[in-house]
Amino acid sequence: MTDIHFLLTYTCNFECDHCFLYCGPKSGGTFTIEQIKEVLDEAAKIGTQMIYFEGGEPFLYYPIMVEGLKIAHEMGFRTGIVTNCYWATSIEDAELWLEPIAKLGISILSVSDDSFHFGTESIFSKKKNPAEIAAIAAKNLGIQDLPLCVKEPTAEEVINKEQDLLFKGRAVEKLIEGMPKRHWEDLTKCPYENLKNPTRVHIDSFGNVHICQGLSIGNMWETPLSELIKIYDLESHPICGPLYQGGPAQLANVYNMKHEDKYVDECHFCYLMRLALIDKFSEYLTPRQVYGL
Repeated sequence: MTDIHFLLTYTCNFECDHCFLYCGPKSGGTFTIEQIKEVLDEAAKIGTQMIYFEGGEPFLYYPIMVEGLKIAHEMGFRTGIVTNCYWATSIEDAELWLEPIAKLGISILSVSDDSFHFGTESIFSKKKNPAEIAAIAAKNLGIQDLPLCVKEPTAEEVINKEQDLLFKGRAVEKLIEGMPKRHWEDLTKCPYENLKNPTRVHIDSFGNVHICQGLSIGNMWETPLSELIKIYDLESHPICGPLYQGGPAQLANVYNMKHEDKYVDECHFCYLMRLALIDKFSEYLTPRQVYGL
C-alpha cells in the first residue's frame, strides 16, 4: 500500500457540483490527532510511502492538519495536501499559512484551480484567484504545487473522453443533464481503481477504508489497517468482486437490478447501482453522506 489519503474532514466551505464526496459546510466527520497517529502507525507496518491530507477542506482544521503532517514527516513518510486555497487571500497571507508546512518538507501541495471553486473570475482578487496566489506563495517557500483543474464537462469532451470529471457523487445530481450516454452493456470494467491489488486507499475519521470514494474494504477502528489489507479478498467482496469481473454491468447482473439503458460513463452507472444497494451492503457502501443521504 504505497499511498494513504486522509479524508481529514468531510466539512468544506464549498459545495462544488463535481464533488465525489458530497462535501459541504454541514458535512460531519473529522479526524482527531490520536486517530491520525493510529493510521500512521498502521501505515508504517504495510510499507506506505506517501501520506496525503485532503477532505473536504483540510485547512479548515489547520492545527490538526499541521500536527498530522509533522508526525508523518518525523516517521519518514512523504507528504502532500489537497486544498481549495480559500485561505490564499494575498501572497503575504498565503505564505503565513504555508510557512509551517514548508518547514516540514511537504512534497506536494495540490491546489484546486477551476471554475467549480472560483467561478470565471476570482472572488478575492481582480488579478489572481486563490489558487494562483497559493502557487506563488508555495514557489516562494520552495513547495512544489500541483494544480488540479476540473473542467466543466461538455458533450464533445465526454464523447471523446477528454474530460477529467468522473460522474459520481454530487456530479450525478448536478452535471448529468445534456451529456451523451453509452449503453449499459458496454460498461464492463472499472477504469480507475486497482480493485485486485490496491496501492492507494482513502481513510475517513469513521474508520472507513475506501478503495473508491464510498466503497469500503472494511473499518480500521474495528480491524487494524494492516490486518484489513492482509485479509482483503476480492472474490468475496460483494461489490468489488463483481466490479472486477465485469464492471458496473456485472454488478447490476449479479444482483438482478432494474436500471436505465444508458449512462454517461462507468462511474455514473456504478454509483447509481451502489446507491441502490446501500441498505443491503451498508458495511461496504459507506458512509451514507458520500451518497448524499
